[in-house]
Parts: sequence; structure tokens; C-alpha cells
Amino acid sequence: MYTSNLEGVQLVQKGKVRDIYDLGDSLLMVATDRLSAFDVVMPDPIPQKGRVLTQISLYWYEQMRPLIDNHLITANVEEYPDILKPHAEALRGRSMIVKKAEPLMVECVVRGYISGSGWKSYKKDGTVCGIALPAGLKESDRLPEPLFTPSTKAAVGDHDMNISFEEAAKIIGSEMAEKVKEISLAIYNKGVEVAAERGVIIADTKFEFGMCDGELILIDEVLTPDSSRFWPKATYKPGGAQESFDKQFVRDFLESLQWDKTPPGPSIPQDVLVRTSEKYLEALELFTGKA
Repeated sequence: MYTSNLEGVQLVQKGKVRDIYDLGDSLLMVATDRLSAFDVVMPDPIPQKGRVLTQISLYWYEQMRPLIDNHLITANVEEYPDILKPHAEALRGRSMIVKKAEPLMVECVVRGYISGSGWKSYKKDGTVCGIALPAGLKESDRLPEPLFTPSTKAAVGDHDMNISFEEAAKIIGSEMAEKVKEISLAIYNKGVEVAAERGVIIADTKFEFGMCDGELILIDEVLTPDSSRFWPKATYKPGGAQESFDKQFVRDFLESLQWDKTPPGPSIPQDVLVRTSEKYLEALELFTGKA
């Protein structure tokens, strides 16, 4: 599913990956198979990706419930309202009905290892999001402790920008910034423990939060291959890029092109799409036991 088309249901937002519909007192969130890389939506879908993202998020919502509530109402299509019944098969496994929440306008990134944009920043001036790090770190090294490194929440087609904690506090307030920092680190640390039992390293990840009835809740996806960097523990070796259970095949392909990382995205070769899909499905099986 590259895009959803639910006749008779009001589409309110088409994100990089998710299509969101208004059901009145709740929202329907549909995870498509669209792929976003470097904040640009690619023209080719990753088979089964939306289903993987939904099922992994459902798994983590349950794992994290002792730490924080989330926006899920139901992901069981048999419980969906009548207006969605004609679309039941299209929605099965890749959708959920969620509470309406007011999203915080920052994305909450936690880094346990130095990679990606964090590695680029460190090579440049020894810092990540304004946080000074020890000298001599290698690419993919584990950090002395996980870092909370927020970013702006960009519109589709724009780039998220890494910001300092102080800048995040200006956007959402100091008290809320401290609160999301604490809960983001707690969720990450619990995720790391669970993943380690399954032979997976969570190098870094991104969370989103919202306010619902005066309460801070977890919204959007959680610890998926789209929002996280997953590495197999068995092959982990600092000093370079790692094997991964995410869209790294696509990132590597795109980095090999003369592409300026602005829309439109280039077409992705079939073998890259297939290998990426296999990695997503592998991550789903590792965490949930289901293929």
C-alpha cells in the first residue's frame, strides 16, 4: 500500500509514512509502505513495511505501559466503527484507532551509540547537539551514557533539525522538556534491555509525545526500524558502519548517488527494496516472534 484511499472517511493528514483520518472523537492511523529517507518520501514502497511498523509499535506500547500511557484505543479491525467496515481488509494489521492528542512540537531523540548525524557532528567539533563528548570515539562506539538530543518536528519535505536541550525548552517549556527527557531515557533504557535479550542493539531512536486530557502520552510509532537504528549484537564492531535491521540498504544506496537530498526522491532498485523488506520482517520476528 503506497497510499490509502478510504472513501467516505475524512483524511486529515498525509505524513511521510502514515495517513491519518478523522473519526470524530478519535483518529484512524494507517501505516502505508511508503519509505522516507533523509526526510524525503521515496517513490517506491517497501513491501509489508506498514504492517511491520504497526505490529512492532503495538508490541512496545504494551512493554512501556508501566512507564507511560499511549494513544492506542484499538488495532483490532473487528472493533472498528461501521464506516471502516468496507476497508477492513486493507486496514488489517497496518492500522490503529488512536486518541486525539496535541503533539509536542519537538521530536525526542535518544542516542546510545554514536552514528549517523551524531557521528558527523562529532567528527566536525567533538559535540552532538551541543553536548561535548570524550575525544577519541570511533564510529558506532557506545556512548558513556545515553544522550537526549531533541530535534525540530518538520513538515513533509522539510528536514528535522537537531537542536540543543535549551532550544527544546524554549519550544515546549522547561518543565515539559525535563519531563520528556526523563521519560525518553527511561523508555530507551527499557527497550535496550528487552532488545539485548533478542540479540539486538538499539543504537538510537526517536519518540513523539502528545497531551491528551491533561496527560502526557506516547504517540506515533515506538522503537520501529523506521524510528530507530537496530544492529545485530553478534556482528557489532565499532570503527565503522554496522549491519542493521532498518532502512540502511536504502540510505547506503542513496548516499552512493549524486542526489542533493531534496524532493523528488530517486527510484530505488528492486533488490534494495526486497532486502530492506526482509530486514523489517526480521526485526518484527525478533521482537514479537511473528513473521
